[in-house]
Amino acid sequence: MIPGDALVVLAVGGGSNLLLIVALIIALGVAAQVLSARLRVPSVLFLILAGVAVGPEGLGIVNRASFGPALSTIVGLSVAIIVFEGAFHLTVEKLREAPAAAVRLVTVGAVIAFVGTTLAVRFLLEVEWTIAALVGSLLVATGPTVVTPILSVVPVRDRVAAALETEGIVNDVTAAIFAVVIFKLLASQEANPADYVREFAFRMGVGIAIGVGVAIVLWYLLTQVDLSTAETPQNARLMTLAGAVIAYGIADTIAAEAGVAAVAAAGVILGNADLPYRETIEAFKGDVTLIVLSFIFIALAALIEFETLLALGLEGVAVVLIVALVVRPLLVFVSTRGKRFTRDEKVFMSLVGPRGIIPASVATLFAIQLQTPEPPSNPAGADVLAGTVFLVILATVVFEGGFARRIAERLEVIPMRVLIIGGGRVGLALAERLEERGENVVILEDDESKAERARSDGFTVREGDGTDVEVLQNSGADRAKIVVGATGDDDTNLLVAQLAKSKFGVETVIARVNNPDNADAFEELGVKTVSSAMATAWGIDNMIERPALSNWMTELGRSGDVQEIEVTAEELVGRTIADIDADIPDEVLVALVARDGESTVPRGDFELEYGDHITILGRTEAVSEAISRVHPHE
Repeated sequence: MIPGDALVVLAVGGGSNLLLIVALIIALGVAAQVLSARLRVPSVLFLILAGVAVGPEGLGIVNRASFGPALSTIVGLSVAIIVFEGAFHLTVEKLREAPAAAVRLVTVGAVIAFVGTTLAVRFLLEVEWTIAALVGSLLVATGPTVVTPILSVVPVRDRVAAALETEGIVNDVTAAIFAVVIFKLLASQEANPADYVREFAFRMGVGIAIGVGVAIVLWYLLTQVDLSTAETPQNARLMTLAGAVIAYGIADTIAAEAGVAAVAAAGVILGNADLPYRETIEAFKGDVTLIVLSFIFIALAALIEFETLLALGLEGVAVVLIVALVVRPLLVFVSTRGKRFTRDEKVFMSLVGPRGIIPASVATLFAIQLQTPEPPSNPAGADVLAGTVFLVILATVVFEGGFARRIAERLEVIPMRVLIIGGGRVGLALAERLEERGENVVILEDDESKAERARSDGFTVREGDGTDVEVLQNSGADRAKIVVGATGDDDTNLLVAQLAKSKFGVETVIARVNNPDNADAFEELGVKTVSSAMATAWGIDNMIERPALSNWMTELGRSGDVQEIEVTAEELVGRTIADIDADIPDEVLVALVARDGESTVPRGDFELEYGDHITILGRTEAVSEAISRVHPHE
C-alpha cells in the first residue's frame, strides 16, 4: 500500500512541480463543490474520484513523493481546521435536538462499531488481534469531513442532522486518540487494560485542557479588549483561525492526536459563546474548510493503490458489507431506540455512515511506521491496515455518500421545513400535526417558559424575538419553505410576514389574524391569513352541518390525509383523471383540480395541463402511495 521510498523528497525542480500539483488539487476541489451544488450529490464523492483520477491508479500526477515528509503535517493541520469548523456549529440548541441519541451514538454506538469491526477483520482477514483492533478503532469515526457535505445536500430533519453531526465530531476525536493509544501500547508488548485507559484519559485530558485555554484567551481578546479598527472583522476571522491552529499544534506536540481533541473543545466553547462578528467568522471558516477539505481528500485518495485493495479479496468485501450493513444499522437502532426518530429516519442513518479523513490520515501514518524495521515492524499488517481502511472509506463514500440523497428520497426523510413563530396553543397544535406528517418543524418563541415547555414535549425550539432579522436567520428562515406567524398579536404576525417575504423570500407565508379587521393589511402583502374567529365559526358550523366530514378532517395527518401536488412532470401533462385513477390505490380519490385560480371537481375525461394543482384525499398510507406513483421524485 505504501511504497518503500514514500518519503523521498522531490529533486531539483520539485518546488515548482509541487506548486502546480497544489494548484491542480485546489482547482479540482472547487470543481467538485460546483458539481455537488449542481447535481445535489455530496462533494466528497467527486473529491475522492478526483484523487483517484490524478493518483498512481489514474494519470499518475500525484503520489506520496509529491509532498515529501510534510504530508502528515499538512493533513494534520487540515483536519484541525475541519474539526474546529464542525465543532463551532455544535451548539447547545443543536445538541438539545436529540440529546439521548447523540450520547448513545458516541458511547454505546462507538463500542458496537469498535467490537463489530474488530471481530470482522480478525476472523475474515485472519490477522492478529492487534491489527484488527487498530482497524476497528479507526473505523469508529464517521467525521464532519463526510457528514457535513452530505447534510448540505440532504436537508433531513434537525434532530437527524444533530445526531449525525454530533456523532461525527465526537467519534472523530475519540477514534483518533484511541487508535494512537492502541498503537503506542502495542509497541511496548507489555500493556494491560489499565494502561489503555490511562493513556486515553491523558491524551483526551491534554487536548481538552489546551482547547479550553485557547478558547478562553480568544473569547477575552474578542470581547473584552478594544480592537476597534476598520479591519476588526478581518482580525476576528484571522484570530479565530490562528487559535484553532495554535490549539492543535500545542496539544499535538504534548501528546499525539491530542490536537484533535483540543480543536474540538475550542470549537464547541467558542461556538456557544456570544462572539462579535460571528457571521463573518463562520463564512470565513466555511471557505477555508472547503479548500482544505478538497486538498486532503484528493491528496489522500491519490495514495490508494488498487493492487493492495484487490489483495484483500472477497474477504475484504465481506468486511465492508458487515461494517456498512450489519454493524452500522445495529449501532444506530440501539442508539436511537424510542419514538424520537421514525423507522425510516433510523434506516437512513444506518445507510449513511461513510468514513473520512481521520481514519485515512492515521492509517497512513501507522502503515508507514509498521513498514520500518524498528518495532513494532509488521509490513504484512501495514498492508491489511491501510488496505482495509481505504477500502471501507472508498466504498462508503462512493455508495453511501453518492446515493445519500436518493436514499433519503426513497425513504421520504427529506421534509418540508416549516418555521412557526409563536409557541402558544395554536403554534404547538399546528407543530404537532405537521410533525406527525414527518415535516421538519422549528418553533421560534421568545418566552423562556413556553420555549422550555415546547422543548420538553419534543419539539425543536429556538428562543428569540421572531421580529428580529438575525434571530429569524439563525432559526433557518432562509431555508424555510413555509413561515407561519402564529402569535396572539397581529402586529407581531404582520411584521414576521413582512420580513419573511422581503428579507428571506419565503415561498409561502401564512399568518394568524386575531382581529378580522386586520385581514386587509395582510392581504395587501400577499400573505395568506387564517382568522381565529372565522376558523372557530367554520369549525362549529362543520360540526353542525357536516359532522362526518368534520370528524374525518380532525384525523388529517393521522388515519386520513389530503395532499396537493402541482403538475410539473411532463408525463402528467395531457393525461386524464381516468388515467390517473387507474394508477392509484382504490382508497384514494382525486377530489379537485385547481387551474388559474379556479377549483373544479374533475370528470374522468378531464385532461391535466402544466401548472394544475391536484388535490388527493384518502387514507394516509394510500395517499402517500398515490403521490409516489403519479408524482415520483425527479
